[in-house]
Amino acid sequence: MTSFSAPAHETPADEAEGRAVQERLRGRVILDETGPEPGTGLVTGVDVAYDDERDVVVAAAVVLDAATLETVEEATAVGKVAFPYVPGLLAFREIPTVLEALAELSVDPGLVVCDGYGLAHPRRFGLASHLGVITGLPVIGVGKNPFTFTYEAPGPRRGDSSPLLDGEEVVGRALRTRENTSPVFVSVGHRVRLDNACAHTLRLAGRYRQPESTRRADALCRRTLREATG
Repeated sequence: MTSFSAPAHETPADEAEGRAVQERLRGRVILDETGPEPGTGLVTGVDVAYDDERDVVVAAAVVLDAATLETVEEATAVGKVAFPYVPGLLAFREIPTVLEALAELSVDPGLVVCDGYGLAHPRRFGLASHLGVITGLPVIGVGKNPFTFTYEAPGPRRGDSSPLLDGEEVVGRALRTRENTSPVFVSVGHRVRLDNACAHTLRLAGRYRQPESTRRADALCRRTLREATG
């Protein structure tokens, strides 16, 4: 196994306790590190899939070579859903199983890419920030929609972007990864600056709108869920 081991994590008893945990931990988010250079080292996509009728959650971690986008390793974990569905508190449903999947890897994850949000969160502490703080890994969030935030449509070309805003505060960026395709929404999680997070996202999203890391982790966790519940 890798030198990464699943750290302790808190499963709150209710929504109020969950918000309190987020408020306490968000001060540990590191925003002044540039992060790994795009195209170097390893990049790991993480994603989860649910069977709510059976209270089953599956997490997948897929490690890519950042230069070639070849899959280096993949791992999965199957667990029980430990927290109800509450917008803004989804990390508590996902993190326990994501940590187990990461701990199954025989290589260090490098940069972790979440299908979700970091600072683009009501309390500035989405899944990407939460995962980064408790693991110490550099993490970014790449979401498929703007959540509760606003943005002006970026230009039509690949690489065009515009700020993702909460009022006047910039919480991320709407980034066009393919021409004439809806943007993705990039936010800092932990130990990576926004410019660098967007550069990583563009390198990972070549043929498709979403990063390859997310696409492969999504496919793997869905396949594993079918096998686990079939």
